[in-house]
Amino acid sequence: MKRTARRLADGREIIYFDDDGAQERTAEDTRELPPQAPASEMRRDPLTGEWVGIAAHRQSRTYKPPAEMCPLCPSAPGRPSEIPEPDYDIVVFENQFPSFAQGIPGEAGVVDGMPMVPAAPARGRCEVVCFTSDHHSSFGSLSAKRVRGVVDVWADRTAALNETPGVEQVFCFENRGEEIGVTLHHPHGQIYGYPFVTPKTATMLRVAEQYRAEHGTHVMGDVLAAERASGERVLVDSEHWTAFVPAAARWPVEVQVVPHRQVPDIAALTDAERDDFATTYLDVLGRLDRLYDKPLPYIAAWHQAPVNTGRDLSWLHLELFSVLRSADKLKYLAGSESGMGVWINDATPEQIAARLR
Repeated sequence: MKRTARRLADGREIIYFDDDGAQERTAEDTRELPPQAPASEMRRDPLTGEWVGIAAHRQSRTYKPPAEMCPLCPSAPGRPSEIPEPDYDIVVFENQFPSFAQGIPGEAGVVDGMPMVPAAPARGRCEVVCFTSDHHSSFGSLSAKRVRGVVDVWADRTAALNETPGVEQVFCFENRGEEIGVTLHHPHGQIYGYPFVTPKTATMLRVAEQYRAEHGTHVMGDVLAAERASGERVLVDSEHWTAFVPAAARWPVEVQVVPHRQVPDIAALTDAERDDFATTYLDVLGRLDRLYDKPLPYIAAWHQAPVNTGRDLSWLHLELFSVLRSADKLKYLAGSESGMGVWINDATPEQIAARLR
C-alpha cells in the first residue's frame, strides 16, 4: 500500500494508506482548529498497583453525530471533516481527544503529598483507524483484500508506536455498536500507545512465566494444541490460525483468534499469515452477525507484546467478545464482575461454540 503522511489544521498527523500507488494526497485541512493542548495524567492505584488514566478533556468529545455530520467521512464541499480528502481507502490520524499523547507538560510526582500515589503526565499516543470511507459499511462486510490492508496498517502503526518515546505497549482494537459504548458509527478502530504495561498483559505474562518454569512450554501453545485436538470449541481451523471459544469464557459471546506460530505482535506476522488471517477473521465476524440475525455489538482486542519486557513470553492473539447474552438482553457487569473481578457466565463455552458453528 502507498503511505502518505500529512498534517491536520491543529498539527495532528494523518496518514493515508492507499491501494492505488498513483493516488496523490494533497488536500489541506481548511478548518480553524486551535493547536492541540493535551493534558492527560496517569495515577497509580496504591491498593492494586495499576495505573489509571485521567483525561477530563474527553468529556467534550464528539457524541453520536448524524451521518451527514460524521467526522470520519471524507470531506465534502461546505462540510470539512477529520479527513480532508474527498475519498480514501484506509486512513489513520491522531485522536483529537486523546487519552495519551506526546507533548504533555509537567513532571512526575505524587498526588497531594501522598508518596504511595505516584502521578505523571500520560505521555503516549492515541490514533483512530478508519477502515473504509463508506459510512454504512462494517468491518465484516469488507473484502478480504481490504482486511489484509488493515492488517498491514496495524503492523505499520504497531512498529511505529513501539518506537514512540514513552510508549510501553501498543493496543489495536475496535469497538462496534452502541451497546458497547460507540459514539461514532462510521467503521473505525483505535490504537493506543500506553505509557505502561496494561494490567491484563502483566497478569498474562506472569502466568506464562510460571507455566514455562513448571512445564517448559508456552501456555498459549499448549492451549491451542489442546483446543485443536478436541475440536469441541473450535469455530475455524485454517492453515495459520485457529478461532475458538476459550474453555473459561467470561462473556456470553467470546472468541479467540490465535496464530499457530508464537509471534510477539502484528508486525511480526508473515505475508502468508496476514493473508490467512483476513479470510479467517471474516469467517468469524460472519458467524457473530448470524448468531442473532443482526449486527452483533463487539469489542475486538489485539493482545500484543509490550515494547520493553516479556516479548519472549508473549503470544499474539485477537480476543472478540460481546455484551449480548441473547438477541435482546445485555450482560451487565454487576456486583461480582465489577466489584470483585469474578466473572459469572450465563452459558457454557461449549454452548457458545455450538451456536456459533
